[in-house]
Amino acid sequence: MVNPELLEILRCPACVRTTGGELVLERDTWLVCQDCHRKYPIVDDIPVMLIDEGDKWIESRVEDLPVPPPPIS
Repeated sequence: MVNPELLEILRCPACVRTTGGELVLERDTWLVCQDCHRKYPIVDDIPVMLIDEGDKWIESRVEDLPVPPPPIS
């Protein structure tokens, strides 16, 4: 599990400078940006906050996200 204090300060790297990029924890393994809807996986308790990784899942519905997230390659 990701530290709750860390979750409070993490922001979407694509949106943080323009709209704030607030993230919401979904399904205990994904961080979803409330502004752009990019979805960042949490792999081995580490949030993968790469814009390219968030882009891969931007069109996916939260209900359709794989749990656990696939390994990052």
